[in-house]
Amino acid sequence: MFGECHAHIIMDGKNYKAAVSLHRNGPAEGPIRQHLEAWQQAGVTFVRDGGDALGVSARARELAPEYGIDYRTPVFAIHKKGHYGGIVGHAFEDRKEYRELVERAKREGADFIKIMISGIMEFDQFGVLNEEGLSGEEIREMIETAHHMGMKVMAHGNGDGPVRAAIEAGLDTLEHGNYLEQDTLDLLAESHTIWIPTLAPTGNLLGCGRYPDGQVEQILRRQMNCVRYVFEKGGRLGLGSDAGAYLVPHGQGILDEYAWMKQAVGPGNTAELDERLRASEEWIKKEMKR
Repeated sequence: MFGECHAHIIMDGKNYKAAVSLHRNGPAEGPIRQHLEAWQQAGVTFVRDGGDALGVSARARELAPEYGIDYRTPVFAIHKKGHYGGIVGHAFEDRKEYRELVERAKREGADFIKIMISGIMEFDQFGVLNEEGLSGEEIREMIETAHHMGMKVMAHGNGDGPVRAAIEAGLDTLEHGNYLEQDTLDLLAESHTIWIPTLAPTGNLLGCGRYPDGQVEQILRRQMNCVRYVFEKGGRLGLGSDAGAYLVPHGQGILDEYAWMKQAVGPGNTAELDERLRASEEWIKKEMKR
């Protein structure tokens, strides 16, 4: 079984606010253990979390060995004040505060740094994000600062401009990466950046009635076409489902993601896909750790 390279154990795949409320007075072991058990039952032995503001993923890392799971976490994600990211971490206003948050993450045992450089998709409107994201200069400084402090970087990024800037700055892993243009896909395929396209949060929405299926289908097909393009160009792909997102349960989520990924690259390419996914997972295991 592949590892889960993008998860949020603080979420439950059903109701984000209700899930988070369980941890307001400190990490609640019951839900954490329930999610760890789900991964164990699915045969998952490696999980990389995307962080949270309440210490839940840090506690999960402490408990994970009981379930035979190697668990990695940034402890919390870092976002610029006034921009998307508050649901998973802490905010900064200037370079000094950003550096202080990187130092704090290191003190608290972060395995890597997680940054937020853009918004998220509006699933009822194809091609639309809830915000454009940070400037190229800001993104470059964030990645270079973390690298200079000895930390690898995982970035939540959507939209062509922010993602291109991150790749050019030497980003280690790109999460999501929706709405990329061909030039940026070419750059991504030629780079050392591992792309984790998280198809399940979109694909699993089909038929649920929450958003118009026509819009969801458009978003999914575009992302799958981009995945196939990067695959055919020899790019580095990783497997992560964004487990905990709506309709992406822990354990089952990675199985769904793998199914979507195989569909994206096309029949007859599974062996090559598996080889690349394994290589990416091994790199993450080796490099994105304390």
